[in-house]
Amino acid sequence: MSIMSRRPLRIGLSARIYHPQAGATGLQSKSLQYLEQSVAHWAMSRDVMVFMIPAVSGDAIVHRSCIRLSDYPQYLDGLILQGGADVAPQSYGEEPLQPEWSGDRVRDAYEMELLHEFMESGKAVLGICRGAQLINVALGGTLYQDIATQVDKPLVHVHDDYDRHHHPISWAPDSGLARLYPDQAGGRVVSIHHQSIKALGRGLKVEATSDEDGVIEAVRLEGRPYVLGLQWHPEFHPPGAPDLLDCTPILDEFLGAARGRRW
Repeated sequence: MSIMSRRPLRIGLSARIYHPQAGATGLQSKSLQYLEQSVAHWAMSRDVMVFMIPAVSGDAIVHRSCIRLSDYPQYLDGLILQGGADVAPQSYGEEPLQPEWSGDRVRDAYEMELLHEFMESGKAVLGICRGAQLINVALGGTLYQDIATQVDKPLVHVHDDYDRHHHPISWAPDSGLARLYPDQAGGRVVSIHHQSIKALGRGLKVEATSDEDGVIEAVRLEGRPYVLGLQWHPEFHPPGAPDLLDCTPILDEFLGAARGRRW
């Protein structure tokens, strides 16, 4: 069968959640679920249809008895967990050290359920930034709540330059990323995060680290199903950018796993 005659892959994208603000009116008084355009378009650079999977919260009109997150893996080929708000420290057994690091427990619970449903169905999962941290926490790991104050001699991982800020990373020996990029030891990646993986979750292995401070930059689940977490933002790496890692091999590996190929 030719490539063009195959049906497009159907990839689910977890929702970012905007919670109503006290005293707000109009749209800001409602719960909003949305995606960041760049991550959807990155996946759509291949033969992919992207579907945002909405959370079903307690104030929703559609109740869990009608639609369950467990229904989605039956119809979708893979899952991308996108970036966004901090993972709540309570989700890994801690209290926030600062009020602004409280995270989003509602989104944590929704994405953890979504992750486990796709994993139990044997479907491929890719986590980006918060998504990598969520994978780690969902598998029993912990996070540094703030790299700048909890990591020894930290590199700057979040900057006012936002998606123009990048730093070098290196592959772990014998990692999947090292095999995927046999001619290079690492690359420069777009960095927008103040939290990072601390204790690894069950079954995860380190795939890449930050060159200067050893912060974990990628993790992979050993064995099957395919679960890869990237601390950086591949969707912000323009194709052909000379100073940034070409992340298309990672996208192709994930989509290949979604089609049922070995990686």
